[in-house]
Amino acid sequence: MLTKRSLGTQGLNVSSIGLGLMGMSQSYGAPEERDERESIATIRRAIELGCTFLDTAEVYGPYVNEELLARALKEIGVARESVTIATKFGFRFENGTIAGIDSSPANVRKAVEGSLRRLNTDYIDLYYQHRVDKAVPIEDTVGAMADLVREGKVRYLGLSEAGEQTIRRAHAVHPITALQSEYSLWERNLEPDIIPALRDLGIGLVAFSPLGKGFLTGKIDESTTFDSTDFRNTVPRFTPENRKANLSLVGLVKEVADRKKVTPAQIALAWVLNKGQDIVPIPGTKRRKYLEENLGASVVSLTKEEMAMLDEAGAPGKVSGVRYGPVQQATIDR
Repeated sequence: MLTKRSLGTQGLNVSSIGLGLMGMSQSYGAPEERDERESIATIRRAIELGCTFLDTAEVYGPYVNEELLARALKEIGVARESVTIATKFGFRFENGTIAGIDSSPANVRKAVEGSLRRLNTDYIDLYYQHRVDKAVPIEDTVGAMADLVREGKVRYLGLSEAGEQTIRRAHAVHPITALQSEYSLWERNLEPDIIPALRDLGIGLVAFSPLGKGFLTGKIDESTTFDSTDFRNTVPRFTPENRKANLSLVGLVKEVADRKKVTPAQIALAWVLNKGQDIVPIPGTKRRKYLEENLGASVVSLTKEEMAMLDEAGAPGKVSGVRYGPVQQATIDR
């Protein structure tokens, strides 16, 4: 069973590793690879193993990922208080597709009602603004989110991919419990400014893509092909040339894994877990096999020397290719 970690200083305790649900509905692999029965079985197994921090969003699908989680929890029959549900808002939709970013107070109120209905719950444990809306002052957005806390519809507030000044302004309106952002051995943009600010304010970090969108598992090389719908086709770091250049990092991860008789994925996750008790990774998977492998990282220990070696190998400037293309990067508040 997984241990618990405190996200921030507001009182939210979650499993030390969470489960990202996005891939069960979109983005990774071919659509025909998705299997609702296996997804529900994966969520069931996660809960059995103490992985009770479940991450979704209205935009995943859109909408269908939240609905999938609701069906899974109903079928599994767990008590609502035994799981921690995190979801996100912040987009405008037209005809079932994203039409823009919208964190206006009116959309905050509309979005939460939709998520509560789809999740079939009376409250959301952790409610994130999915992307910073540059057209709406963060004070207005967080003010509306704070109203949801007072109304009992939301327990804790979070931000996703926000920059330092936005985080500080938001926290001044209502305590922010967690920032969700990409953080892994090969994506370290948070280290200079964001992580110190979070620790200064008592805010936890929820690390998505802690396996480098699958690259750090050692199962991807320059010859790997992705389904035409797989969003990694649009990620500069996943061009064949950049993947080839980054294989040396994966090679080092494999070396450490081989010495410890574990998998590269477990080493990559153990690295994140060792970066602080205030950091909770949420690797995504839609298969029980990989879920169990990921959760096994919780008992993998890394020495100071191994951490230092991994730190150096994945340091900024050592990784080939930028994180996102211009369109995606423009949505990131830093």
